[in-house]
Amino acid sequence: MSKELTEKWDRIGKEILGTARNELYLNMRFLDLALCSLSFLLDTEAKRAGTDGYSVHFEPYALAELFQSDRRYVNRLYLHMVFHCLFRHLTRRGKRREDYWNLSCDIAMESIIDGLFKRSVRRAVGPVRKETYEMLGRRLKVLTAEGIYQVLMEQRLTEKQLERLEQAFWVDDHSFWPQGENGEPPELEEQLEQKWQDIAERTETRMETIGRDQSEESGNLLEQIRAKNRKRCDYRAFLKKFAVLREEMQVDTDSFDYGFYSYGLRLYGNMPLIEPQEFKEVKKIQDFIIAVDTSMSCSGGLIKSFLSETYGILSETSSFFKKVNVHIIQCDEAVRSDVRITCGEELKDYMEEFEIRGGGGTDFRPVFSYVEEQKEKGGFGSLKGLLYFTDGHGIFPKKRPDYDVAFLFMEEDYSDAAVPPWAIKLILEPEDLKPEGKRLDKHIRFV
Repeated sequence: MSKELTEKWDRIGKEILGTARNELYLNMRFLDLALCSLSFLLDTEAKRAGTDGYSVHFEPYALAELFQSDRRYVNRLYLHMVFHCLFRHLTRRGKRREDYWNLSCDIAMESIIDGLFKRSVRRAVGPVRKETYEMLGRRLKVLTAEGIYQVLMEQRLTEKQLERLEQAFWVDDHSFWPQGENGEPPELEEQLEQKWQDIAERTETRMETIGRDQSEESGNLLEQIRAKNRKRCDYRAFLKKFAVLREEMQVDTDSFDYGFYSYGLRLYGNMPLIEPQEFKEVKKIQDFIIAVDTSMSCSGGLIKSFLSETYGILSETSSFFKKVNVHIIQCDEAVRSDVRITCGEELKDYMEEFEIRGGGGTDFRPVFSYVEEQKEKGGFGSLKGLLYFTDGHGIFPKKRPDYDVAFLFMEEDYSDAAVPPWAIKLILEPEDLKPEGKRLDKHIRFV
C-alpha cells in the first residue's frame, strides 16, 4: 500500500471511529471520559478492530465495510471495546482459559449493550443470543464475565458449541490484550488496571448524578460498574481483624540484644549474658465463630468449598494460636449443629466427616441468640467476631452484638441486600469457590 493510500485509509478509519465516538457521546454523556480515552491507530494486522487499553487498532477496509452495512454496528463495536476497558477485562484473565475468557467477556459486554435503550446501538437480538441469555439468567443474577466463565466451564462445551457461541458474540480483536505471565511486565498491567479503575470510578460518579430518565435508559450498567469498583480485601488479612493479643511460647527476636550476648560469649567462652525471651506477645485468632447458612437456597457444594478454603487459612500456624476456640455452626431458620474446634487436628477430622444439616428457610437471628446464651455460660473468653456464610436472603437481627460480624455472600449480589449498617459485607466472585480448594485470598470484595 502506497503512502498516499495509507494516509487516505488512515483518515477514513479515524473519521469512522470519531463519528461513532461522537454519536455515543450524544446518547451517553456520562461515558465522555471513557469514550475519549482511546486514540486511533491504523493496523492492517487487526481483525476489524481491537484495543490494548490505550489505542484502538483498526483495519480500515473491514471497518469501512462494517460502517457501510450499518453505522450502528460501528457504534456497538466502539462501545464494546470501551466496556472491555471499563470492566478491566484486559487485565483480569489470570490463569483462566483464554478462549473461554474471551468468549465470556464478549457475552457480558454484548448483554449490557443489548439491554441499552439507545437508538445508536439498538439491534435485533438473534436466537443464539436469546437462548444464551436465558440459560445464563437461570444461573446468574447479573451476567458478569467471571460468572459467565464459571458457567461455561461447567457446561463442558464441545468444539462445535464453543464455535457457535463465538460466532454469535464475536465483535472485536482481543489479540492486543496483555498476555499475562508471558506478555507485558506486571507493572505495565498494573498501570493499565489503575488507569481504567480511575476512569470507571469517575464514570460511576457521573452516572449517579445524571437524570433519572438517562439512568433508566442505561439498563443495569450503573450497578455493574458500581460492583466492579468495589474495593477488594485479602481474606487472610480480613481474618486478622478478629485477632487478640496474647503471649505465646516462641523466641522474641525483637527483645534480643546481640551486643550483650556477644560480649558474654567473648568474656566467658560459652555463657551469654542475655538470652532471648521465651515468650512473645503476638496477635492471632483464638475465639471465633463460623456460621454457615444451610438453607435450601445455599448449595451444598459451595458450603463445603467455602469451609475447605477457610480451613486452608485457619490451619496456618501464623494465623491461629496452637489452642483455639472456633465454633462452626450450621443453621437455617434454627441452629442445627455447633461443633467446637480447639486444634488443627479436630478441624481436619471435622472436614473429613462434614455433613450438611438443615435445608429450611433462612433466619439469622437464632445464631446470634445462641451465641449470647453461650457467652453467658462462659463459652467464649475473648470472642472477637462471627463470620456468616450465606446468600443474604433472610431476617437480620436489629441489635448490634458486642463483637464484629461479617456476612460473606457466596455470589455477586448487585442489588445490595439490606445488610445491617453495623455489619461488614464481603462478596465472593463466582470463580473463587472451587471444589479443588483454590485460594480465596485475592478475590474477596469488601463493601
